[in-house]
Amino acid sequence: MKTQIDHLVVMASSLDEGVQWCEQTLGITPGPGGEHEKYGTHNRLFKIATPSFPLAYFEIIAINPLAVIPKRAQVPRWFDMDDAALQKAVAAGPRLVHFVTSTDDIKAARHLLRSQGIERGQVVHASRKSSKGTLNWQITVRDDGERLFNGCLPTLIQWGKPDATEPLRLHPRNSLPRSGVTLQSLSVSHPSGVKLQAAYDALGLVGVDVSTGEANLVASLQTPKGLVQLQSLGL
Repeated sequence: MKTQIDHLVVMASSLDEGVQWCEQTLGITPGPGGEHEKYGTHNRLFKIATPSFPLAYFEIIAINPLAVIPKRAQVPRWFDMDDAALQKAVAAGPRLVHFVTSTDDIKAARHLLRSQGIERGQVVHASRKSSKGTLNWQITVRDDGERLFNGCLPTLIQWGKPDATEPLRLHPRNSLPRSGVTLQSLSVSHPSGVKLQAAYDALGLVGVDVSTGEANLVASLQTPKGLVQLQSLGL
């Protein structure tokens, strides 16, 4: 199984705040993103890929105040975005809260985690329009919307339709220009570090350092403002 870092997730109270934070912190203006009708969220994106992390991009996500979701269709938002404590923390400023990994067999990856007693969530089909065509993907989302392990256990994603012969042909990286920001490293710390490492090993995820300690997700980025380190700080 091939699993690799797909994107980092920074949550903001609003996209406008997320854009301002990005300009002040990383020295760039993020590119356009899209809307996620099912969850009432929207995002801005930019590429952070390197040879070590060839798929990597950066997502700034926020609840869309203009989204209208019929009451009968309402479900908990992904990435713990309905969590009051997370919303309160993010109100003080956008924060790195999670990361997503791309896999070539999402159902098998989900099964591997379940065999270790970890319920990563149902496989949900999603899509949105982009400048290069329609993006299709499958993603694991728990019924309660939780990230798990304080955001240190990645959400799983598989790009393309289930029967796609070229699953990565339509991937966000292909419509994103170079941003001037690149991912240098990603590391996690968690009290259940041993269990996390076992989960990473089962998925075939490499390139993410794992240690046992207080919960934290740390991304180091080379930016126009120099080397910047983003942390989740236990959220």
